[in-house]
Amino acid sequence: MRLRLLVCLLACLGWSGPLFATNVAPIDAATAVNIAGMQRMLSQRIAKDYLMIASEVRVEQANRQLDDSLAQFDSNLQALDGYAGAPALQQPLGQVQQLWQDYRLLVLQAPQRQTALQVLEQSERLLAASEALVQAIEQHSGQSSVGLVNLSGRQRMLSQRIALLYLASSWKVDAATLHSRLAHSVEEFDSALRTLNASPHNDAQSRALLAKVDAQWRYSQSGFRLSADARYVPTVISTTCDSLLNLLDQLTRHYAERLAQG
Repeated sequence: MRLRLLVCLLACLGWSGPLFATNVAPIDAATAVNIAGMQRMLSQRIAKDYLMIASEVRVEQANRQLDDSLAQFDSNLQALDGYAGAPALQQPLGQVQQLWQDYRLLVLQAPQRQTALQVLEQSERLLAASEALVQAIEQHSGQSSVGLVNLSGRQRMLSQRIALLYLASSWKVDAATLHSRLAHSVEEFDSALRTLNASPHNDAQSRALLAKVDAQWRYSQSGFRLSADARYVPTVISTTCDSLLNLLDQLTRHYAERLAQG
């Protein structure tokens, strides 16, 4: 909470850079895709934590996650700014930076039901801009193998998007397409997980991680079946989706490290 108050003060004073000044080492294409993909996830995680605090679901943990995510998004932007020297990357990165300023100011306000829909909508815009940046970096790299990092990284995002949309549904946030977006995200996660499992590039470590993801995903689906009957278990879903995020982050980093090593 103290970190969030400091970020809010700096934002009000017009500070638009990262909270902590660090020396950013040059990064390769796979790492850039990983970091840009993480921004997709953070756009959803921040909104999810905002709704968790407002609806009093795991508030203490959500506060910690929100502070960490705000700082991580800024740090990632600094790393990407150092990578995105090519003209083809400047426009999509600039769009993310612009949307981030408004989004950050919004979520730094005290979480409340009245602004939940606005947070949800702005998270969608930031997600779309972050997705465009990932695609631009992947195309610019010219390496088809970074697609595996992108796909695994997108699963990280979907783990948090599913939790966000589930929480918004359980709290009856007034968004017309909420249920269809949740169903689509669940279907996309399931399809992409099958694609990852079938990849010929998997080694023993990635297969072991994927087996854990499979088990956690099957468990979380029981909560989705309950929501179909209007019986929601937001605490269970937020916990299992965070477990999925942890496993998928390990998997994405593993793919990126293997590519970096050649």
